[in-house]
Amino acid sequence: MQTRFRSVFISDVHLGTKACQAVHLLNFLQSIETDTLYLVGDIIDLQAMRHKAYFVDAHHQVVEQVLAMAKSGTKVIYIPGNHDAFFRQFAGQTLSGVDIQLHARHNTADGRCFYVSHGDEFDQMVKISPLMLAIGDKAHGLMLSLNQSINGVRRFLGLPYWSLAGYLKSHIGKAKEFIERFETAALKSAKSHKVDGYICGHIHFASFQMKEGILYCNDGDWVEHCTALTESSFGELSLLHWSENPKHLGTEPKPEEWDLAPNYSRNTA
Repeated sequence: MQTRFRSVFISDVHLGTKACQAVHLLNFLQSIETDTLYLVGDIIDLQAMRHKAYFVDAHHQVVEQVLAMAKSGTKVIYIPGNHDAFFRQFAGQTLSGVDIQLHARHNTADGRCFYVSHGDEFDQMVKISPLMLAIGDKAHGLMLSLNQSINGVRRFLGLPYWSLAGYLKSHIGKAKEFIERFETAALKSAKSHKVDGYICGHIHFASFQMKEGILYCNDGDWVEHCTALTESSFGELSLLHWSENPKHLGTEPKPEEWDLAPNYSRNTA
């Protein structure tokens, strides 16, 4: 698998919680080379840490690896999300080599411009169903706990990582409807910003969607799916899953696919 990229986007790491897949993320960061690393929000879960902090050695190592990458020449851009909103007050500053911004515009190698933000700004635009509220609170926490237990057993049996929460989101109708509304809100926002596409996280569901020539990219998360959005040296965007068995999940839709389906969508979770 290719490990040299022009840019890499990760979000929803939730360091400081048991759900964080810090070991897989650390291995990913140590295995890649990239000119630019975008941290697209909810990297450190300060919100959860107010109640109970879980910041073990692997979590410290992830922070140290990011700082080491910044020191060695990788441009690191940190766009805080709703769980690490505390850092938004430092927007415009550089801390330990990390540039903190509220949002960014990323120009790909092939000349396209993408607006980059965490995505929580769409929470007020998208009506959240009771199911999704439950998933976002206690039910989601329960699923993540079950996810840890299931994958503990799978590791013992020599089986690769599998996401229970991701499976449920892909198969529950109301959850799928919420994700579709979120994607539509992001695409409308991209159109208003007059850019070629939108890159975000927040909903823990990696996917591409193309509508009216605008590309939506969600980089997923590192508590359920262990995914990252990457850009090649010639500007092509792809999604990767990284655990015991890293794999390429999908590449952005090609122009010929736009012609076949103007509202083309592809989820890779």
